[in-house]
Amino acid sequence: MSEKASGSSIRVMVVDDHELFRQGVSSILSREDDVEVVAEAENGRVAVQKAREYRPDVVLMDINMPVCDGLKATRQIKVDHPDIRILILTVTDTEEMLFEAIKSGASGYVLKTVTPALLIDSVKRVSAGEPVIPGNLAMRIITEFSRPAEGKGTPVVDQLTDREVEVLRHLSTGASNREIAKALFISENTVRSHVRSILEKLHLANRAQAAAYAVREGYVMDRTKDEDSL
Repeated sequence: MSEKASGSSIRVMVVDDHELFRQGVSSILSREDDVEVVAEAENGRVAVQKAREYRPDVVLMDINMPVCDGLKATRQIKVDHPDIRILILTVTDTEEMLFEAIKSGASGYVLKTVTPALLIDSVKRVSAGEPVIPGNLAMRIITEFSRPAEGKGTPVVDQLTDREVEVLRHLSTGASNREIAKALFISENTVRSHVRSILEKLHLANRAQAAAYAVREGYVMDRTKDEDSL
């Protein structure tokens, strides 16, 4: 594991039952100056224990493991530490299993066949609060989460600015901060600021809920009209 000072580094735990794979992923991540691998775990039970001990920012979680699988571990870690981001690292893109992972609290997933650059980018995006979810799964999640919860009315909404409405429409497509910034010709920091403001005004907890709200209330952007700008 990395010996770099934590400072502003992204603290990562790698969870997989294959030691060689864990060491390979850890080695790739440790090359980054702003990423520090603080722990490894060979199954979900150990992952839960080490999450309590090391408090990583991001957990790279395999699904199929002995003793305790990645879904159970994800649910327990999110109960213990809701602020820890979990990124599923898997060999399969079976929609049902990955959908369950997202419902369990994961922020997204990447396949084990990804390039090192994409793996690092995904870790950084998840650490920044962005979901890493492919479009087809994103729309299913948004549809699922956009169903009004029983016994709950529409949240009280403060007035959104025109720019915040634009950002909200892009959130409805599952766009990343980088994509929104490019489409609206603003910086990623400005996008993050708008997203925080939207969540506060709509009394929502995260981007997935904001996207679901956009779908439910009709703030949906026609993706085909915006493809050229993203």
